[in-house]
Amino acid sequence: MHAPGSQVIPVDLLLRAYRAGVFPMADHRSDPEVYWVEPRERAIIPLDGFRLSGSLRKTLRQGRFEVTCDRAFGEVIAACAEPREEHAESWISHRIEASYLALHRAGHAHSIECWQDGELAGGLYGVAFDQVFCGESMFSRRTDASKVALAWLVAAMRKAGYRLLDCQFMTEHLATLGAVALPQAGYLGLLSGATGSPEMAIPTAIRSYSEVASSKASSPGKLIAQSLTQTS
Repeated sequence: MHAPGSQVIPVDLLLRAYRAGVFPMADHRSDPEVYWVEPRERAIIPLDGFRLSGSLRKTLRQGRFEVTCDRAFGEVIAACAEPREEHAESWISHRIEASYLALHRAGHAHSIECWQDGELAGGLYGVAFDQVFCGESMFSRRTDASKVALAWLVAAMRKAGYRLLDCQFMTEHLATLGAVALPQAGYLGLLSGATGSPEMAIPTAIRSYSEVASSKASSPGKLIAQSLTQTS
């Protein structure tokens, strides 16, 4: 199904689509059209099944990156839309980018940023509603930056009382982090069981890790690694 025109997709339409298990994509960066995707197979990361490798645990504990939430949403989505070797054309069109910026301003799209030496080293963004976070895209400019952002997201979602982390399409990279594939019908079942409000917002959960670490004179990354190790 195509949505005509090049106007920003309304926030309420986007949220209705996500609640129905559907999301928009485009054929290329300058594409004025969007089409709505309902995959036959869906990838999710079970929040108690995130695979924390020894090397990622070490990176977290060393605190190589400063991690923030919603500090640079526009920069993150722009970086995710940059062309990559394996994808000559980005599915994040200018129209989709503008639509998610509006969704972010409405409080339903968040970014997690990893900084190193004051520069944006990697991150991810996605859509939050009910007890669900739909990861849209991630990028890395430094080794492990996007993995660190994802680890923080999983820890924050668990702390905040979220139930479902959607990754849309399965990839080998996501599989190494604990992602599993299930039929769309199974995903819709999980979606219907994740309604209602979480205990706190994702940005609040992210901040709480930094605040607790500061009070204990520890690094936030150590708390994240400890949290994830409890069930990983």
